[in-house]
Amino acid sequence: MLAKGSLTTKTNNEGEILFIDARNMGHLINRKNRELSDDNIALIATTYHNWRTSTSSAPGEYKDVQGFCKLASLDEVKALNCVLTPGRYIGLPDDEDDFNFTERFIALKAELEKQIAEEITLNALIKDNLSRIKLPEGK
Repeated sequence: MLAKGSLTTKTNNEGEILFIDARNMGHLINRKNRELSDDNIALIATTYHNWRTSTSSAPGEYKDVQGFCKLASLDEVKALNCVLTPGRYIGLPDDEDDFNFTERFIALKAELEKQIAEEITLNALIKDNLSRIKLPEGK
């Protein structure tokens, strides 16, 4: 979703573009259509209206939200070759970046070492079982 400010409205948002990324909201009803809940629609509408009613001299309740919405100037858009994909401006939600790499790496390494040890045990068991198979002699 994208909204560009203009001089024809009560407030002056000229030179600004509001980017809203709602692609992870709601739920898919089929491969092409996504249905938004009333709460999703209210959040989007409130964000838009807060942006429209705020001005640089009297900022309203609008705030950029990482992963959801971002107010960009025309200069920012021009710097990105006028690409209007919201993800370029909005970024990822903060919660997706909220993990401790060192802890995660240590846990994954311990899990891998456990699986390697289990593999050695299972390979020995398979070899033992294969050695017990008696094949008929002859042809």
